[in-house]
Amino acid sequence: MSAIAGIYSMQHGPLDPELGPRLMQQLQRYPADDSRGWMAEGVFLGCHAQWITPQSRDERLPYYDPQRNLAIVADAIIDNRSELFGQLQVVREDWDSIPDSLLILLAYEKWGDQAPVHLIGDFAFMIWDADKQRLFGARDFSGTRTLYFHRSGSRFSFCTVIHPLLTIMDGGPGLNEDWVSEYLAGQGRTDVADMFSTVYQGVQQLPPSHSMTVSAKGITFSRYYTFQTPSPLKLRSNGEYEEAFREVFGRAVSDRLRTHLAVGANLSGGLDSGSVVSFAAEELRRSGKPLYTFSSYPLDNFTGFKLGQRVTDERPYIQETIDYVGNIKPSFLNFPDRSSYGEIDEWLDIMEMPYKFIENSYWLKGIYEQAQLKDAGILLSGQRGNWSISWGPALDYHAKLLREFHWFSFYRENKLYSRTMGASRKRMLKLVSRKVFPGLGGLVSGKQEAPLELIHPEFARRTGVQERLKELEKPLESQTVYDIRREHFQQPHVWNVNGTAATKLSLKYRVWDRDATNDLRVINFCMSVPEGQYVQNGVDRSLIRRAMEGRLPDKVRLNQTRRGIQGADGITRMLPQWESFQQELREMLQDPRTSSYLNHTGLAGCLDRLGSEPAPLLIFNTDFRLLTRGLVFYRFLKRLT
Repeated sequence: MSAIAGIYSMQHGPLDPELGPRLMQQLQRYPADDSRGWMAEGVFLGCHAQWITPQSRDERLPYYDPQRNLAIVADAIIDNRSELFGQLQVVREDWDSIPDSLLILLAYEKWGDQAPVHLIGDFAFMIWDADKQRLFGARDFSGTRTLYFHRSGSRFSFCTVIHPLLTIMDGGPGLNEDWVSEYLAGQGRTDVADMFSTVYQGVQQLPPSHSMTVSAKGITFSRYYTFQTPSPLKLRSNGEYEEAFREVFGRAVSDRLRTHLAVGANLSGGLDSGSVVSFAAEELRRSGKPLYTFSSYPLDNFTGFKLGQRVTDERPYIQETIDYVGNIKPSFLNFPDRSSYGEIDEWLDIMEMPYKFIENSYWLKGIYEQAQLKDAGILLSGQRGNWSISWGPALDYHAKLLREFHWFSFYRENKLYSRTMGASRKRMLKLVSRKVFPGLGGLVSGKQEAPLELIHPEFARRTGVQERLKELEKPLESQTVYDIRREHFQQPHVWNVNGTAATKLSLKYRVWDRDATNDLRVINFCMSVPEGQYVQNGVDRSLIRRAMEGRLPDKVRLNQTRRGIQGADGITRMLPQWESFQQELREMLQDPRTSSYLNHTGLAGCLDRLGSEPAPLLIFNTDFRLLTRGLVFYRFLKRLT
């Protein structure tokens, strides 16, 4: 709920008294309910606090406990409070008043370095242990909150955001070419795979699922949590699985409603956000509070395009959920004056680094702005739902049945699914066979061309980026979707960009993203459920569809043929700026500052193919994606030079 900062003299020498206030001054750009610092010999801790939970109101951070000789500064909302109260023997009278920072401090007193293992929620914190003369800190398992640090000689500094650290570094910030090479070479939406690095030389970050100890002996890191697939959950009936799902997920949603401010939620026309909203609206009704929902839709003059079964305007499905669930105050937003191109500079200010989610940038930020206007402290989301609560890819399950020689089950499921989807069995069998024997696809279609690269080939060779990425990423053709799902939760870098954006948006707008589909209890439950619960009787994502009966309208709950897609009108939004956009791309390709980083030859071909009258479908084109990512990097590079 805060931006935290600190400085520590690792050799216990005196600190320059101006450094701490200089860090805190840089945080004044963010709204806050309180801002203060605390100093002891060789240590400064600071907190620019946003009071989101009831327990955080009038909380004093940093907090020093003279009895325990511990001081803490925390950016945290802890969700498993009731379990911790019992384990830490907190008296019942204090449960409603004790802040999350004190709960973390008590956990550290009991469990020491293992304290983060016992915490569920969104957190980054640092504790000064005066008896041991050390700093100890941690970041939550998926990196929902950020924590950066810098070391200069014996001086260690940390902060929730990067720019304050740059002001106390010796010399100007340098570009970290290893980070840049991973950003440019990576094909997906993740920023980089090296979780310790940032775009700035000399500034590092604590990775998700890691803790750190800073003392006169140096800095040590420990990965305190690595996801392990839980033992299969064995229940007696579908009904028991459904009830167990509702209990675990309902609690995760309820825990994320803890705020003295209004509660908002992202709402699309799908299962994930709809399920979050359903549980949240019901819980809030009991306390007499409404749920504010925010939904984006395309420009009024956007005519749409055919993209398989994708739906570009989800308002009919969203309205069905609103009417069925009740206790909702909706906002439908299309931000007519905005485009992803027009938002680049402001997003660079927010992120402090290049970013890749260009297509959705304008409405993501716009929803935070609207939530702030409603005085919301919490903005619920279901971003990780595809991997947790709404898991259940039908064709991959059919391939699994074939690989495991469950012929009868395969025949039945494939037949029912073909009927449900209105597709021929021949076509479905062909799709399944490609998943069972993925190598055949390349043999049939012949040699495929190598994908166009954004990164300059010589820069890639010099930094060895392709070799580094290959060590982290197994070839997709050797993996099933079940392998990919498991590794999705095991590799911290996969979700880090979500936490980076959420942290920095929350500081700017004083609104916290809270994702119940990313709750560790929910993830462990969903990963323990047998695959036969997720695909059943020709229905994909079967468990959540069954569990939400009576909680979501059937038009949404049973919809298997239509999927929403955001940002489809991105090209239409850019049309008034299209000439300027192309001109800036030409400047980018002529600017010597980019010549050693970007693949100018390949990008020039992309630019030639764009044309002066782009079709709306270009928003999902590889040429457009590479050019816009290159442009974001170019804008960032110009800020440094």
